[in-house]
Amino acid sequence: MISRRHLALLAAPALLPTAVRAQDAWPSRPVTLVVPWAAGGSTDAVARILAQKLSTDTGRSFVVDNRTGANGTIGFNSVARARPDGYTMLVSTVSTYAMAPHLMPLPYDNEKDFVGIGLIASMPIIMVVNPSFPARTLAEYVEIARRPNSNLTYANSGTGSSTHLATELFLQEARLTIQDVGYRGGAPAVQAVLANETPMVFQAASGILPHIRSGSLRALAVATKERSPLTPEIPTFAEQGFPGVEVVEHIALQAPTGVPADILARMHALTKAAMEAPDTRERLSALAVVPTIGSTAEWPAYFAAENAKWRNMIQARNIKLQ
Repeated sequence: MISRRHLALLAAPALLPTAVRAQDAWPSRPVTLVVPWAAGGSTDAVARILAQKLSTDTGRSFVVDNRTGANGTIGFNSVARARPDGYTMLVSTVSTYAMAPHLMPLPYDNEKDFVGIGLIASMPIIMVVNPSFPARTLAEYVEIARRPNSNLTYANSGTGSSTHLATELFLQEARLTIQDVGYRGGAPAVQAVLANETPMVFQAASGILPHIRSGSLRALAVATKERSPLTPEIPTFAEQGFPGVEVVEHIALQAPTGVPADILARMHALTKAAMEAPDTRERLSALAVVPTIGSTAEWPAYFAAENAKWRNMIQARNIKLQ
């Protein structure tokens, strides 16, 4: 006779493969990584490097879909409306998940419609000036800016962009009033400083590192907590008396709320391995991007802190989209 204990042991193997098969079945078809920015930009480049590596590592197809417009919120909205089955993910940036919600009405719930898988990469933001500008340090820049009738200006690559808000955060911390000159994007803003139309701009390292290294732009400070491994020679704002000026162009991975936890965990593990692979690091370094892997458990606290920080700053500076 077969005892109940034997029956349980016989039944257990039949149950276990079902759970394993459910997890291993993903992905069984192409996974779409939605990028809310245009093709050719830094975020798009990071997403394509990740997609290629994930496709190679898993033998499954990971594809990038650029859904652009409205400060990234069109792409976010498409993901919010997607089925939470693990086949639509979002490659997001801090400017959309922590800044845009406090500048415009959203067609989705920024807090409830997405789950964070974690940070995947970061780009340091650097303050630079035209080399003809007399300041060689941040202290000298602040001293010049505080002179009566200094009439300084800075290049604004777009109201509400991470680089614009980084500049405004610095002006708030330094108690400076400097007029902005608007440009249609980061590249035109950098070109304006190169041409000395305006002396200063904040920009992600990916857009200005070659100019810094060639001497056509002078770096005064980097807005990371500690010196960036990409630019160890550039001092931080904190080192120079402005610890509140910490702004990093973070890139994260999110998904629609409701994606099963085992799929989120597998995606995180696959992404971590892909981003930390030596060949990936080499490709990212050429773009001035640093792999920055955050855990899913860390996401809620990080997300809440970033949103509170930028909500308070935007309200204090009365920043509004034109």
